[in-house]
Amino acid sequence: MKIRAGIIGGAGYTGGETLRLLLLHPQVDIVFVHSKSQAGKPVFSIHQDCLGLADLKFTDKLNNKVDVLFLCLGHGESRKFLQESKIPASVRIIDLSQDFRHTQNSTLGKRKFVYGLPELNRKAIQKAENIANPGCFATCIQLALLPLAANNQLHSEIQISATTGSTGAGQSLSETSHFSWRQNNLQPYKVFDHQHLTEISQSLQQLMAKIPTRINFVPYRGAFTRGILATTYLDTFLSENQINDIFKAYYKNHPFVQIAPFDVDLKQVVNSNNCFLQVSKKNEKAVIISAIDNLLKGASGQAVQNMNLMFGFDETMGLKLKASAF
Repeated sequence: MKIRAGIIGGAGYTGGETLRLLLLHPQVDIVFVHSKSQAGKPVFSIHQDCLGLADLKFTDKLNNKVDVLFLCLGHGESRKFLQESKIPASVRIIDLSQDFRHTQNSTLGKRKFVYGLPELNRKAIQKAENIANPGCFATCIQLALLPLAANNQLHSEIQISATTGSTGAGQSLSETSHFSWRQNNLQPYKVFDHQHLTEISQSLQQLMAKIPTRINFVPYRGAFTRGILATTYLDTFLSENQINDIFKAYYKNHPFVQIAPFDVDLKQVVNSNNCFLQVSKKNEKAVIISAIDNLLKGASGQAVQNMNLMFGFDETMGLKLKASAF
């Protein structure tokens, strides 16, 4: 029997990506797509690539006859929505905001949220009733560091430089999301102070209790729409072969993370749920290049991956997506 799903915040980028994935998922029926601003309009009026895939219309009514609810809302809005809405305890929640990612904020009433990074918490996710989906930068960076943390190999300051596409800022217009601003432009922001640092540190400490006190993260706004490319480096006594062996062993049973034997770029992963990692040693430093699609492995794709694990489906179901590559 197919599971019944609802989407809250269905008119935005992550709502649209979740909709596209679930429409083609063989074990899901979409019961409703919620949007206050677009209520009554067909979903293809906003997500035009869905024309012919479904006759769904946006609604501002909540239907509790679902098995799982995806919250594709802005930060701070998911907690407010759950506080104001009567959602049966039997309905599982997958939240794509940052509202429940941190341990100190992971509980709301009787709902306890599990941090939904499958490469870290797969067993807990399989038993979970509620999931806090990781942030996009956090996903890309954590996947570059988890194997080293699991092998107690984080002993120096960690340096990270990462660039994201404009969809990472959400669909609401802002000065830095305009095409005329982004085109032929590059800008650092929230230097050493990005909100995803908390969840990154939290995850690393699951594997290695004492991590370096400094994770120096410089995020950039890039002149493209989708994807994140991150460069992470730190001191190491390991050889390049030892580092590669650690990464290959850690991700051996994780289908969406690949250790690439070539230079990694965004086109290899955009429009897929994959993370490509390129691991090397330069001078005395381990250097890890990681690339993901911020809207898929960094958001909606990972949410569906978590849903698959929660409901006992194959982890890759509905997510065997190949990047366009050119």
